[in-house]
Amino acid sequence: MNDDIDTRDRIDDEAAAAQEAATQEAAVQGEGGGRRRKGQRRNERSQRAQQALKGVWQGRILSLELFRRNFLYIIVIVGMLLMYIGNKFECQSKMEQVMALKKELDNAKTDCVNASARYNSKIRESQMKALVDTMHIDLTAPDQPPYHLYKK
Repeated sequence: MNDDIDTRDRIDDEAAAAQEAATQEAAVQGEGGGRRRKGQRRNERSQRAQQALKGVWQGRILSLELFRRNFLYIIVIVGMLLMYIGNKFECQSKMEQVMALKKELDNAKTDCVNASARYNSKIRESQMKALVDTMHIDLTAPDQPPYHLYKK
């Protein structure tokens, strides 16, 4: 199988070399003793591009030998790509977790503020007087401030 591929490659190389030699001869014999026309240059460029694409398609550029020579580099690059993808996934999942925790913290802060407001409204003096009056307890608030006794 490899012999068939090598034979085809050699035949293609020989055909390309023969075609290039023919175009060079035609250019030399053409107008101006070696001057080429613009159309011929474009034609040559397109033929070179086609040959390059044909070489890629037939596996000349990305051959098995290229992979054998650069096996270690390829493994390192693939490993780095896998690490990059894994790191990106981990980062995204951590960011989602952080966002969820921030949302939970905001909810807890809101609950804390609401509880504090309810507590402060219940211990307000006017609320306490209203509560004492509704429960019919005989308590009154003193009119005079308390006396502070000091030890000498």
